[in-house]
Amino acid sequence: MRIRTASALAGIAVAALALTGCVQGETSTGEAPAPEGEQAERTLTLDWATYNPLSLVIRDQGWLEDELESEGVTVEWVQSAGSNKANEFLRSGAIDVGSTAGSAALLARSNGSPIKTIGVYSQPEWAALVVPAGSDITSVADLAGRNVAATSGTDPYFFLTQALATEGLTVDDVTVQNLQHADGWAALQSGAVDAWAGLDPIMGGAIEAGAQFLFRDVDFNSYGVLNATEAFLEEDPDLAQAVIDAYEHARAWALENPDETIAILAEAAGIDEAVATQVIEERSNLDVSGIPGDDQLSVFTTIAPILVEIDAVSEQSLVDTALEELLDPTYAEAADPARFDD
Repeated sequence: MRIRTASALAGIAVAALALTGCVQGETSTGEAPAPEGEQAERTLTLDWATYNPLSLVIRDQGWLEDELESEGVTVEWVQSAGSNKANEFLRSGAIDVGSTAGSAALLARSNGSPIKTIGVYSQPEWAALVVPAGSDITSVADLAGRNVAATSGTDPYFFLTQALATEGLTVDDVTVQNLQHADGWAALQSGAVDAWAGLDPIMGGAIEAGAQFLFRDVDFNSYGVLNATEAFLEEDPDLAQAVIDAYEHARAWALENPDETIAILAEAAGIDEAVATQVIEERSNLDVSGIPGDDQLSVFTTIAPILVEIDAVSEQSLVDTALEELLDPTYAEAADPARFDD
């Protein structure tokens, strides 16, 4: 196991962000072909995220680098702090493949982002509503008129909308502070907000530190999915397949090596292994099919009307079209996890 230090993780993330010009398609159009006998250089840029344990495993183990270097492909990694950031990177071309919640992928596609969901990495219970220890808020109904931190465009935000609906409330009945996940937890600690729509593993650390769950419902969480830009899929389908192959290899590896997976998450997220253990063992389900299909569409169809109701998407027809166009199961159906066997 190659667990990198926190400083190394930060250094690689900074370097990757500095190299956002090295994205798919740079050498595929309008450039002279490589001299005979030489391989054209290509770059595969993908994200890693603490909410996506399989991305951490792949990055730690270096399978893609080991496999693709000989083919003239440089692998770059960029950290996504949340689904909204992964979607921003995809839209700008800073990454070729990014990991988000399924709800965030549907939102992005509905609003014109040319992405396809090509894989599923987990079925987590990664979002819940959290309050400080001793809070006078004891039910979702008590949130009316209060300040709630949530990251717009991510599963915790959509979790909040669904949780409020259980008590006949909407986001108009609360004041939503649009903060990135870590900032939401900081705001809860400082008293700047009364509740937080949290995301693991930060949420796991919050509970360990004394915060309390206010509301949980696994069915209000959408799947963790892998998205790729259409341009990348058209220009470099072989690299897209390599990514999906690596993810399926990582899924088997993580299930066979839970202790090492926990250690990798703890190191990357800067949390205690006890917290990482809870996240992996209690609130992350990695043992699911990686093929996007009916299971995801069922969840997305439930979320779809919410996107319009909260004005995240201007009209229902855009969401309906996104539901028809978002999923591309062909890469996951062709996955070869044995490709990365030692």
